[in-house]
Amino acid sequence: MSGTEEAGVKDAANANGEGSAADVFALLWAGLADILGTAAAATLLRRAAQCALPRAPELAALRIARQSLEYRYTLPSSWTSVSGPRGALQALARELWPLLVDLTGSVVIQRLAQHPELRALGAAPRSESEP
Repeated sequence: MSGTEEAGVKDAANANGEGSAADVFALLWAGLADILGTAAAATLLRRAAQCALPRAPELAALRIARQSLEYRYTLPSSWTSVSGPRGALQALARELWPLLVDLTGSVVIQRLAQHPELRALGAAPRSESEP
């Protein structure tokens, strides 16, 4: 990911957590893809979504598919609103967390923990200095 793309993702999901669920998912996707590559990011997110589906039926609308040499995702329509619900995204994050810990130890988790928006979802641990 280029510096410009990363800056755009950071602007979309600001530090106050006021971005939409779509913005925060984009940040999560970019972070995972940057470290693990898009194929691994797609696989992990699909698996986490499938596991979270019983608790968050909205995740049925999440689509991650390979198109040519790239992976693309389609998000539930309710995720585009800043005031939209984040329960499904939080459920996805709760399922993703143990997968990342099992597969990468603390490497990816520490990287994701740099983003307050992801910590707020439970996709990354809170630092000791945070409430």
